[in-house]
This record gives sequence, C-alpha cells and structure tokens, in this order.
Amino acid sequence: MKPSISILGLGTMGRPMARNLIDAGYDVQGWNRSTLPQNLTAGLHLCQKLEQAARADVCLLMLLDSAAVDAVLEKLTPHLSAGRIILDMGSSDPARSRIIARRLAAEGIGWVDAPVSGGPEGASKGTLAIMAGGTENDFSRVKPILDALGGNVVHVGDPGLGHTVKVINQLIVGLTIETVAEALTLAEKSGVDPRMVQQALKGGFADSKILQLHGTRMVDRSYVPGAKATIQLKDLKLAKALAAEAAADLPHLVSTLLLYEKLIAQGEGDLDHSAIHKLLWH
Repeated sequence: MKPSISILGLGTMGRPMARNLIDAGYDVQGWNRSTLPQNLTAGLHLCQKLEQAARADVCLLMLLDSAAVDAVLEKLTPHLSAGRIILDMGSSDPARSRIIARRLAAEGIGWVDAPVSGGPEGASKGTLAIMAGGTENDFSRVKPILDALGGNVVHVGDPGLGHTVKVINQLIVGLTIETVAEALTLAEKSGVDPRMVQQALKGGFADSKILQLHGTRMVDRSYVPGAKATIQLKDLKLAKALAAEAAADLPHLVSTLLLYEKLIAQGEGDLDHSAIHKLLWH
C-alpha cells in the first residue's frame, strides 16, 4: 500500500509535484503557510492545520529555506508520531539538515533531504534531478515517491549531503549564468548578434541549457523570474559557508556573489537570476 503524503509548501514547485503524485496514485493533501487563490489549488485536498498534515506517513517539505523549515517543523513535530518521515525537497543549509535529522531520529522519525534541480518545468513534467541524503532505510522508504517526481534520483549519502549537492548545483548554475552574461555582453559589444552565438555554439562544448534558456532572457532583456535573483544569492551564500567549512578557495564564487548582491541592492532581487546581465551591458 502506498504511503499517504502531505505536501507542505504549495508554491510553483509544490503544486505540480502534488499533482504528479496524485496521478501516480498517492493519497496527497496539501498545506501552505499563506492562503492561495482557489484557482491555483483546484483539485488538491487542503489541510487547514498542521496537525492534520502530520497524520500523513510522509511529510514532504517544499519550502524556501532553512528558516522556513525550522518555523514549520517547530509547529509540526509535536504532532508527529514515531515511524513518520520528513522529506525535505527545498534548498536548505546542509549543517542545519544534519542537526534536524539527529533530533528527529531520537524521536523515531525519519529524515531525507532530497532537493531538486529542474525548476517548475521539471516539476510539471516529473523530470526533476533529485539528490537525496539520508540513511539507507529512510531513502528506500521514499524512493518510489522520488521516482514519481524525478527522472534522475541519486542517493548521495548521509543526511545533509543531499543539500550539500544542491549547493554545489547552485554554485554551477550561478557561475554559469555569470559566464553566459559576460560572453553575450562581449558578443553584443563586438558587433555579433548574440542569437547567432547561441545558434553557432549549439551542440558544442560551450553549449548548455543556461546558454540557450537564460541566454535568451538576456538577449530579450526579459527577466520574468523562473528563479529569483534573491534565491540565487541565498544559495551562493550557502556555497560560501560550505567553502569556508571545507577550506576551499573559490574566487569566482566570491565575484559572482558580489554581482548578485549589487543587483539586489538596486532593488531588482525579484527579477530572474539571469538579470545579472543587466549589470554588464549598461
């Protein structure tokens, strides 16, 4: 029998994930910290209180950051019974995840941190890349759920390591966006149509989803967010903390982080993270 699932966090990722799990035959209920328009939650069974959500076999968290996870768990945990499992699929601080995992284990509650990459499109299509940290037993319990959400599910190690790999993912994303922004700026200032650059490099070593997707946003000067610049900055700060803990010198991380800080200081943090391009072509 498939476990029941509560999804806590019904944003642009949580909602399509909930619908994919329903389509896969799971008993799913949702909860959100703020009230959402009815048209966004149509077809989803909603819990009015966290106490109701805590009755599910698996509580799947799709929240903004560690502070949000802490706030929700503070109210959720007293209602959880032994044998339940928390599946945190947002992007959070790996060190904080390890602390939470130890605390929950002492109460007989499982923990898997399984952040995702692929954005709202991957969430809708069920093709997310999922990097999971947790014990072998806890991971095996939630693996079928993760398989219903992602096209690539990898158990990367102990609790906290899923979030560690997500930080690494976001480091690659942030630095690649910055690289593409510089490259397309150079193209434009050299008299080359940046769209021709995208076409000419397609399929080569320099090609990437970021060159094609985010590059188009840069060329079009269209920065409607898929992921906000504020979120990218949050993740790069996690990468900076992880680098300090590991005594790793990452100079490009530092310079890219400064660009995002400048963009946000200008009041443009709600733009797409590709908007650091704006800082280069003025």
